[in-house]
Amino acid sequence: MLKDVFMSLSQNQLLNSTAKKYGLKLGAQSVVAGTNIEEAIQSIKELNAHGISCTVDNLGEFVFKEEEATAAKEQILKVIEAIHEHKVDAHISIKPTQVGLDIDYAFCLGNVREIVQKANEYDMFVNIDMEDYKHLPPTLDLLDELAKEYDNVGTVIQAYFHDALNMLQKYQNFRIRLVKGAYKESEEIAYQDKKDIDSNYIKLIEWHLLNGKFTSIATHDHKIINHVKNFVKKHQIPNDKFEFQMLYGFRRDMQLQLAKEGYNFCTYVPFGNDWYGYFMRRLAERPQNLNLVAKQVFNKKTNTVLGVAAGAFFLGRLTKSQNKKRK
Repeated sequence: MLKDVFMSLSQNQLLNSTAKKYGLKLGAQSVVAGTNIEEAIQSIKELNAHGISCTVDNLGEFVFKEEEATAAKEQILKVIEAIHEHKVDAHISIKPTQVGLDIDYAFCLGNVREIVQKANEYDMFVNIDMEDYKHLPPTLDLLDELAKEYDNVGTVIQAYFHDALNMLQKYQNFRIRLVKGAYKESEEIAYQDKKDIDSNYIKLIEWHLLNGKFTSIATHDHKIINHVKNFVKKHQIPNDKFEFQMLYGFRRDMQLQLAKEGYNFCTYVPFGNDWYGYFMRRLAERPQNLNLVAKQVFNKKTNTVLGVAAGAFFLGRLTKSQNKKRK
């Protein structure tokens, strides 16, 4: 039930707008690397000092106007320039909806092409993030089109989809980030049970490690991480064929430890005021994430986010109860 609550919160435009007004004062500063490019670059430098590379996400939600999408594109281009200028170890992750996918496909393609072109000039990788299922086909269309011109682009495969292995096999020659999946999808297209999702996730990881170009394994699950360690050792898969990924602010000790052990490690670094939807999806993806950041985020002065989540949980229970009464 918590997953449903957090997903509903992530899609609430009113709460998203309210969160923007407060910036990171609600406590999200522990999981968002600043509100501007300068702060994001400083966070990247600190991670780089520990042997950790980064993928940078300029946060943005609910983009339905061309001027907003264009502004987002220009901001991402500035991030690319900043990464190059400061010579930090980082690349870009972008969400197609932020640069116009919900407005017009051709308009979005033009924006993404400009981003990939600029990154290509600096030999920088661009990861096209995946969103919910309705955006999956056009996102893959973007990837197919861009791959005709550029080789510095890849995408994400979500393990909860029944068809994930087929998608992975189609894109085996791409650099792929493998995730479990963070959106609420129907049982017709996606696994609902955690055990099924985990099982498919491991299957995808093993397949791509053996057959793919480069595998980014994005998880905070130490059991899966340990499984991967044993698998690559058994099959003598070199470290330069894969990396572990985690989100900024989550399981910091494990991030540092994996890098110290000599594994390639990449931290997903989101920045900007538009953090609310991102944070709620992380809690929806794995409600236990609330425990991972509780000590870092919440104290007596900054407990608003926890209060919102708890209140939403209560309202969810109340709504469910009222619906039952109506029936």
